[in-house]
Amino acid sequence: MRPEEARSRLAALGFGSADVETLFDHFDDAEQRGKLGHGHSRIEWLETLDDLEPEATPVRVAASEGFERWDGNGALGYLTLAAVVAAQIEGPPERARVVVCSHCFPTGSLGWYVRKLADAGLVAALTATSPARLPHPDGGAPLVGTNPLALAIPSSDGTPIVSDVSMGAVTYGDVLRGAARPDELVPFGGEQAHKAFALALGLQLFVDALAGDGYGAVLVVVRPEADPVPALRERAAGLRLPGDR
Repeated sequence: MRPEEARSRLAALGFGSADVETLFDHFDDAEQRGKLGHGHSRIEWLETLDDLEPEATPVRVAASEGFERWDGNGALGYLTLAAVVAAQIEGPPERARVVVCSHCFPTGSLGWYVRKLADAGLVAALTATSPARLPHPDGGAPLVGTNPLALAIPSSDGTPIVSDVSMGAVTYGDVLRGAARPDELVPFGGEQAHKAFALALGLQLFVDALAGDGYGAVLVVVRPEADPVPALRERAAGLRLPGDR
């Protein structure tokens, strides 16, 4: 999808110009990184939804030095987390901060958010829940979401490490765009799938315990005490590392 078409279709859904740019940047970055399930195809998915509230604005309902709580307030999770990230960059913690987001869905590629924080010099870890899509490795109905986990570590060399892993063998986005079958949406790992399921379950309950009912997200932002990335890249000797293009 060409950029002008993507922006035009987002605007046609009722989003203002700033939100159009935020959404386009998210989807286009995923597209360019080969994460097509989170890319331009998500615009087509948004066009199928009946409950969009394009004028909704996320709300920061509590704030202190070490803790913030946000509510999506009807806004897309993409826009809620983008607002959260912008707020952390504008007012970073003295040492560390936990940010809990309620009613925050869909959230897309979590690496997009933590990379922005790392580019601003902050260490970040982010997880978010989604509808139950992963069954127990022994079978049965889906019990937990794919519940990705993204971590970003800034570097003085200007290229942060960004790890972004979903607990599914495929993404729901790939199922939506027809690149994977629904029955392939299981915990990754084959015979070791119990490990991915355990992570998905732990992250699900972690977020649910903090964010309450509905889908949510939890972000941890910390000022770094050291700069381990350049030494790691030297040891990697040119190998592609997580987050590299």
